[in-house]
Amino acid sequence: MTLLPFDVELSRAIERNTSHSRLKVLAATGVVRLRNAPDVCPEGEWLALDYLDWKSGGDTHFAPLASVDGEMNCVGFSSRRRADKDGLWTANARKAPALKRYVEGVGANFGRVRVIRLEPQDRRVAKAMLHRDQNNRYNPDGAGWIVRSWLELSDNPDSYMMLMDSDADGYPDPTTEIRIPLQRGSRFVVDTQRLWHVVVHRGDQPRHALISSFESGPALDSWIRRNRSLPARVATAYPGMGEPLKALRSVARRRVGS
Repeated sequence: MTLLPFDVELSRAIERNTSHSRLKVLAATGVVRLRNAPDVCPEGEWLALDYLDWKSGGDTHFAPLASVDGEMNCVGFSSRRRADKDGLWTANARKAPALKRYVEGVGANFGRVRVIRLEPQDRRVAKAMLHRDQNNRYNPDGAGWIVRSWLELSDNPDSYMMLMDSDADGYPDPTTEIRIPLQRGSRFVVDTQRLWHVVVHRGDQPRHALISSFESGPALDSWIRRNRSLPARVATAYPGMGEPLKALRSVARRRVGS
């Protein structure tokens, strides 16, 4: 990339190749789209949550529903020498029963669960904040790899999640860019320790979404397969401007076969 993201070396140093158990459904591109679910939660429920000023990927506030200790905080699980799983519900969860039921309905071990409120930001600003997550730093060898799920609560069809894999030197590779539109109910699961990610939000109002960390395993795999749309590498995620879908598929096939 011509202009590298802020703190690019911190993300670049995050380990990718480990002995953790991973989901085959994410092997090709690191992301899978699910069927839209626009009616999971009434608007008043997520607007009434208590939000904390916590910056990640833009001008953001977060409403923690599950945290490392059940308290109203956004601290990373790694700060307590824990992987991002075995989360505990916070006081906010009592205000959002529909979102709590949605997360519990996955059936997988969850970690941090939060509603994000993101202010508008264009592509130039967003690209500077591309990053990878450190979800598995203290995850025992052989345990399920931690990934993240998104459920869009507000309706922003002109905004999108920008995803990129790494090039041979570990930097974001623009030729692998995938964009996922963020209309209300849009759902997807991302290996955020593998993929660089950030949201381009073109609206004039804040964007809200539920972000949940889950441990890979049979329960999460079953939930994804019950709810997925077409394979992510074909029709449910689409490439960046000027990048032919055929080329994106070719990249995916090479990675699967490597």
